Amino acid sequence: MHTKKIAVIGLGRFGSAIARKLVLLGADVMGIDNNAERVDDLKDVLTYTVMLDSTDPKALLSQNIPDMDAVVIAIGASFQDLMLTTYALQEVGAERIIARAQDERQKRILEKMGIREIMSIEEQVSNSVAQQLINPSVLMAVQLPDDYEIIEISAPKNLWEKKLSEIGLREKYSLNLVTVLRKTDTEHHILGVPYPETLIQKGDLIILFGKMRDITKFMDINK
Repeated sequence: MHTKKIAVIGLGRFGSAIARKLVLLGADVMGIDNNAERVDDLKDVLTYTVMLDSTDPKALLSQNIPDMDAVVIAIGASFQDLMLTTYALQEVGAERIIARAQDERQKRILEKMGIREIMSIEEQVSNSVAQQLINPSVLMAVQLPDDYEIIEISAPKNLWEKKLSEIGLREKYSLNLVTVLRKTDTEHHILGVPYPETLIQKGDLIILFGKMRDITKFMDINK
């Protein structure tokens, strides 16, 4: 299976959280920032970190950015830098660009620049909070286009000690299991690609992908 190579530009609170999560999910992550302290803080966490000016196409090319499967622009302090970085990435031929918008105006500007994948923090946070209020087992929820969602939940009790082949996520619920996180000592670690014989255990976190209505159905049935 191809390991995803993803660059995260902007290692503030939001960008570093995304980068850490991607590492946990098994991706090779390059962290980029123009702040040496932020870069240094994550050098032992991410696959690779580098300090550079992301608005400079030559600097991006020096890190082989066009070879990345995706580039996440998580710059929050300066929308001008975010736009210039977006333009520079387009100039060097980055295949997939995902950009952060802090309000509707920024979102419209990014759309005018041809960016189709835009992260709206307010929407994502409100979606996660709403899900957590309705179902306390929800730890993270990311709403995607076309009513799809990625959700991280504590494995329901009635799934413990069952193999994936017994649970029938696809057959019964039309859901895909992205991965399982298992607690060892004080932290959860990713198990990798799930297989039919993968056993769900007490304390596991499961990450599901599917239509929102199917995820809701799954959680309702497995409360």
